[in-house]
Amino acid sequence: MFLSQFTTPDDAKKIITDSLKTSAVEEIPLEKAYQRVIAQEVISTLNSPPFDRSAMDGYAILAEDSFSHSETNPFHLKVVDRIGAGEKSNLKLKSGEAIKIATGAPIPAGANAVVMEEYTHEEDDTLEVLTSVVPGENVSPAGEDFNKGDLVLKKGKLLGPAELAIIASAGFSKVKIFKKPKIAVLITGSELVMPKNILEGAEVINSNHFTIKSMVESCLAIPKMLHSIDSAELVEEIFEKLLDEYDALITTGGTAISKGDVVVDVAEKLGDVPIHGVSLRPGKPFGFAQIHGKPVFMLSGFPVAAMVQFDVFVRQALFKMQGLTFKPLLVQKKATRKIPSTLGRTDYIRAKIEGQMVRPLKIKGSGIIKSMVESDSYIIIPENLEGIEKGAECEVLPYHSLKA
Repeated sequence: MFLSQFTTPDDAKKIITDSLKTSAVEEIPLEKAYQRVIAQEVISTLNSPPFDRSAMDGYAILAEDSFSHSETNPFHLKVVDRIGAGEKSNLKLKSGEAIKIATGAPIPAGANAVVMEEYTHEEDDTLEVLTSVVPGENVSPAGEDFNKGDLVLKKGKLLGPAELAIIASAGFSKVKIFKKPKIAVLITGSELVMPKNILEGAEVINSNHFTIKSMVESCLAIPKMLHSIDSAELVEEIFEKLLDEYDALITTGGTAISKGDVVVDVAEKLGDVPIHGVSLRPGKPFGFAQIHGKPVFMLSGFPVAAMVQFDVFVRQALFKMQGLTFKPLLVQKKATRKIPSTLGRTDYIRAKIEGQMVRPLKIKGSGIIKSMVESDSYIIIPENLEGIEKGAECEVLPYHSLKA
């Protein structure tokens, strides 16, 4: 087949994205919501902070009592109460008085500033103050962060520590989130065996089991791993069972651009295959199907090609199924050497970032796992470019930006 007969990566992404359904919603305790995607807008039920509070350990005073005073012109106040964390004073402060206060404690009535403890000296309830303050100094006003009724978090946000903190501060102990999709992963290949020290005959270690499992987990989804020999009858039986139980299916192997490839043949028998073959290197034999309303991502059996296909097509889809828009970070770097390419094909070149430069690895082949270990990024050469000249700016996708 000619390159013009393959689906472009951008067209393939659109076909996949347009076919996806977002996961169902569930409500869970906030303490279990880390790294989940929120399925609701959060409208605060509280002011945060809920009251004027001290931003320092010190003494609550009337700022006006301190005007014109300094270290060389101190003044004295009577300490009439003490407030620890989680406590409040029932007194109304008057001119000439002070109340000792802990960080975060409510500002007592009548006070309008806090003088830091470092600028004071107390003895027998008499406080010597060595500085002046202005109204509002060292005071965090009620609602400084947000107010009751404010929108504090939008739907579709990945929940990290800061997001959990603001949801809690808004008065919520539970949160609605999108369910994690359950993803069946079928590794095909009669020659594949699990890791062992001695291989017999044409046996090959099933490294894709570990690669695809971890990549699915990096997308916050739940993988179920299976292996099948190259039997159309068995693969069809497994397809039917998995697509009844799981939200999506990922396969590796049996996708080459030719007739008689088990996985693609079964997919075409059971459903619709809008994509088989993309203008991408490595990863040309990528396939995508819709079977019984479920997405099926058909990856190459070669480990590197499968990883690239996953990063280009599957990762975005798994995030979208959870209501999360995936936007990887692309950076501009200068190539350390000339990189050839072919018009009409998008190349993902394994590379190593070196400051403002990026060095493409010279290792070739879709089965060279070492090249993924030694690289930290992809150089992306779009289909409308015939290579990159040495020293020219190029688009680079760091691996770390592929995570949620």
